[in-house]
Formats: sequence, C-alpha cells, structure tokens
Amino acid sequence: MENLNLTDMQAIIGKAEILIEALPYIQSLAGKTVVIKYGGNAMISESLKSHVMQDITLLKYIGINPVLVHGGGPDISEMLQRLNISSEFRGGLRVTTAETMTVAQMVLVGKTNKEIVSRLNQNGAKAIGICGIDGRLIECEKIDTDHEGKPLDVGYVGRIVKINTKVLEMLAGDEYIPVVAPIGIGRNGESYNINADTVASEIAAALQAEKLMTLTDVEGVRISDEHGQETVISTLNEQEINELIAEGTISGGMIPKVLGCLDTVRRGVGRAHIIDGRIPHCLLLEIFTNKGIGTMITRERKPYYDGEKI
Repeated sequence: MENLNLTDMQAIIGKAEILIEALPYIQSLAGKTVVIKYGGNAMISESLKSHVMQDITLLKYIGINPVLVHGGGPDISEMLQRLNISSEFRGGLRVTTAETMTVAQMVLVGKTNKEIVSRLNQNGAKAIGICGIDGRLIECEKIDTDHEGKPLDVGYVGRIVKINTKVLEMLAGDEYIPVVAPIGIGRNGESYNINADTVASEIAAALQAEKLMTLTDVEGVRISDEHGQETVISTLNEQEINELIAEGTISGGMIPKVLGCLDTVRRGVGRAHIIDGRIPHCLLLEIFTNKGIGTMITRERKPYYDGEKI
C-alpha cells in the first residue's frame, strides 16, 4: 500500500465530504420510486451511455427504486431509411402506418430496449425490459385530434388511457430495474407508438413516484440578469412558472417541458427535474448534491431535511 502525501489526503477527504452531502438525500429517498426518462444525446454518446447506466445501477444498490423509460426516435428513423420506408411528421407526431408500427416495435422493443438492459446488467444491475403490451402495462386509444381539438390522423399513435402498475411495482419493489419501451396496446390488441416523455410522466403519476427525471439536451430553465449573464434556475414552483411564462422568460419548446413537469407534480409526484443529459453522471449530480445541475419543479418548496436549500 502506497504512502499518502498531504495532497492525496485532501483529495480523499474531499470525496468523503461528497458522500456526506449525499447522505440526507439517500435517507430521504430510500425505498422510493424514481422514474427516469432517458433520451437525447445521452442515448447517442458511448461515454454518456456508460455514465447513465452506472448512475441508475448505483441508485438501485443504495435502496432507491429506479424505473427507466426510453425513447428511440433516431433509431426508428435510421431503420425506416434503411428499409426505404418514407416517414413524415404531423403536429409533432410521427405518422405511423401499420408498416411503420411494425418497424417501430421491432426497433424499440427488440433493439433499443435490449441494448439498455444489457448495459445495465453489465454494471451489475438486474434489469428487465418490457413494453406497454406486457401485462397490458400501457392501455391506449388512437389519437384522432391535435392539441387544439382539430381532427388529426397520424395512424397508430396512441393516447394513454390507463397505466396498469402492478408489473412495475413487482419488479421495482424487488431487486429488478424495469426498462420500459414506449409501445402501448389498444382495446383489440393492436400496438401503438407513444411519445416517451408522455409515457414517463404517466408512469410517474400512476406510481406516485418521488421523482421524475427527464434527461434532455438543454441545461434547464435559464434566466438572464441585468448584465445579460445567463444562469440556470435551480428550483421553480407553480406560481413562479406562471409568472415566468407570462413575462416571456420561459418560452418556445421549454413551455411544454415545464408544464408537463408541473402537471406531473400536481398529480402527486414529489419533484420533477429537467436536467442536461450531456453532463457526465447527471443523475447523481442532480439527486445527491445541494445545488444540483438542472431545474427542479415542485408545487411547493418543501425540503427533504432541515437545512436543504430549495
């Protein structure tokens, strides 16, 4: 065993301080469910893939119950292109013909899902891949109108009508990590493609999860000071969100992200987080540090422990 110099000792003490900072969060979250929406660049970069899988495995080993919901749009687009099947979007949704649905199910369930399961298992986790068809986990009906109520035909794209949580509760409450592909099932057994963000939100609400973590390719909600310097807002509640939208600070594509998180916490999820999946170990940094790295959305500022600053 090598001798330690003063610099080495200080580095080791620093690591111990990090663990102590995480302790109250580990205590507060023990036995609780955290739903993670996995997408964006964190699904593309090999190094980021490894970091996310390590983070999720660690969560399970310290007594937290992660449920992972993944997307896979780029994988679907790549396979459709290889098969010379045209693809178009209407109202932000992929038009999903019967042929496209077959490809989407093959890619999401047979390829993307199993690759994630394999990576988790390589890190020592016990992951099990499922989709909404299994145990009728995600029951759907066909989307036939847009967000304004106007008629819309995008084929086999589903609107969630029910989440049957028993299979998730059995797996997550035991030693397993459920990995959910966003494919749902209709009344007559037909398959539907579903937006992964929607699936994650609905599952989090149905499970009454403590957290919903959404990995994106943005830092979070940003605000500029009087000098034009931008910073990420670490915590927002309902009143603050409404004010920032009204004044235009929250705008564009960030509005549906923030309102989706707000809707989730209104329905019983403890905290919802928008975090930058491009940052290594983003899940651990957001969950177990006082400052975090993204934007946390709550209905009210209720700390986990005395002294937590939110």
